[in-house]
Amino acid sequence: MPDHRSPSVRRGTAASVSVAPVSSNTAQPPRARIVLQFLGMGLIWGSSFLFMKVSLDGLSFTQVAWSRLVLGGITLGIIVLLSRQRLPREPIVWVHFIVLAVVNCVIPHLAFAWAEQYVSSGLASIYNAVTPIMTAILATLAFRVEKLAGGQVLGVAIGIAGVLVIIGPWKYAALNGDLLGQLACLLAALCYGFSYSYVRKFLSHRPIPGATFAFLNIGLAGAIMLVLTPVIAWQPVQLSPVIIGSLLLLGILGTGFAYIWNINVLRAWGPTAASTVTYVTPVVGVLLGVLILGERFSWNEPLGAVLVLVGILFTQQRIRRGSRLPVASQ
Repeated sequence: MPDHRSPSVRRGTAASVSVAPVSSNTAQPPRARIVLQFLGMGLIWGSSFLFMKVSLDGLSFTQVAWSRLVLGGITLGIIVLLSRQRLPREPIVWVHFIVLAVVNCVIPHLAFAWAEQYVSSGLASIYNAVTPIMTAILATLAFRVEKLAGGQVLGVAIGIAGVLVIIGPWKYAALNGDLLGQLACLLAALCYGFSYSYVRKFLSHRPIPGATFAFLNIGLAGAIMLVLTPVIAWQPVQLSPVIIGSLLLLGILGTGFAYIWNINVLRAWGPTAASTVTYVTPVVGVLLGVLILGERFSWNEPLGAVLVLVGILFTQQRIRRGSRLPVASQ
C-alpha cells in the first residue's frame, strides 16, 4: 500500500486501496498483534478467490459481488461508528470516494466474480498480483505522479511478458470463456492500478483516519450495490452452510476487517514490508485452489507467475539491474 504520509505508488501492492495519512502521535498496536494481522490479511485475501468460487455454486456473480461489498460496508460502518470517527465534510472528497467506490470496488469485484465462472480461483489470485505492474504503468503514463527508473521499466516489461505467458495466446483460435475470464481478471487489476494512482494524486494528502478511509471506499460501493439490488441481486439463490460461510468470510473479513489490518500493518512496518502481502495472497490462493478444489495448472501459468513476481521485484526496486540480492528500502 502507499505510504501513509507521502505515499509511493510504485510500492503499492495490495488488492485494494485503503490508505490515509496518520499523525505521528498515533499509538501503535503491539508487534505480536501486527504480525497476526499481517498473516490474517494475507490468508483472508488469498482465500477470497476460493470463497468467490464456492459462492458461485449458489449465487450469480453479481450477487457474490453485491454480498461482499454490502457486508464489508456494514462491518466497516460499525467500526467507524463505535470508534466515533467523523466523516469528511468537503463535497469534493465525497466525489473522489465515489470514483474510488466504482473503480476500486464495484467494477473489479464484479469482474473477478464473473471471471471465476471460467477460470480457476488460483489463476484469478495470480492475476490479482499483477496490480503493482498496472499501478506503475498508470502512475507514470496516465496520472504522471511517478517516474520510473530504468530498472523499473525493465520490471514492467518482464511483468507484461509474464502476463502474456500466463494467458498463452497460442492456445486460442478465438475468444472463449477461459480467455475472456483471464481478460476480466486483468481488467480488475487495471482498476486497482488506477485506484492506487488516483489516491496518490487526489486523496493521500488529506488527514482522513484509516478506518474512515476504508469505510468511505467500501461503504459507498456497498451503497451503490444496494441501489442496484433490483437489477443485479434480486434473483433466486441456493444457499448452503458452506456458501453462507464463504460469503460471510468474504464480506466481513476480506472486505471489512482486512482493510483495517492492512492500515495497521502499513503504519507499523512501512510500505515496503506491508507490501509483501502481494507475495502471500497468490500463494494462498493457488494452494487452496489445488488442495480444496482440485484445480490444476498448465505449465505456462506458474512460469508466467514467476515472471510477474520478478517484474514486481524490479518495479518496486527490491532488486536492481546488476545486483544479486534484494535492495533494502526504508
